[in-house]
Amino acid sequence: MNSAELLLKGGPVVWVLFAYSIVGIGIVLERTLLFIRFGQLPADLTARLDRLLEAPEQKHLPTTLRSPEAVTLRAILAAAADGVRDLHGVGQRVRAEQVQRMEFGLRTLGILGNTAPLLGLLGTITGMIKAFMVIEAAGGRVDAQALAGGIWEAMITTGVGLAVAIPLLILLHFLEGAVERRAHAIDHCISRLLERRGIPSAPPPDAPEPHHWEEITDGV
Repeated sequence: MNSAELLLKGGPVVWVLFAYSIVGIGIVLERTLLFIRFGQLPADLTARLDRLLEAPEQKHLPTTLRSPEAVTLRAILAAAADGVRDLHGVGQRVRAEQVQRMEFGLRTLGILGNTAPLLGLLGTITGMIKAFMVIEAAGGRVDAQALAGGIWEAMITTGVGLAVAIPLLILLHFLEGAVERRAHAIDHCISRLLERRGIPSAPPPDAPEPHHWEEITDGV
């Protein structure tokens, strides 16, 4: 069965799933190209991160560096030049902005991947309902071969839904991993940049807060 026949027999649900795949592939390609354009910090810059705030001549990062690490470092260096004292807070604010920038579109990709199987199942259910309506209208005298043909056509949408969802969810997993690695890289750069200043690092933003068991069990 070719693609045209698949779209014809699958009905509107397959058309929607086809649109799902186009949008999902577009998001994956755009995010992948974004991470490629980011690049990495030069090795010589990474080696002298802890001295950037101490040597004025080393405070200027090339504007050609587009990585989220470089953007965060430039923001901290600019804040230090303006006399800002809470440099760690500046770093965490810019880090959050960069993570949000990297995560753009991933929520949409997750929605597409999670709803594609459900949409395919909906198409199958509606197709089966139509098939049994035909049986009822024929008074039970239905050719088994014709019935089987109607059923496998109804099952097309479930197969297409799974075929769309599985690759999208796998690619989403890899993109989320890339965002997480860059977020850890930003944290590492912030720590290296500020370690000579003796500025204590705040707990990671994803770290769970300690439970106050006395408040939780109060009144139990």
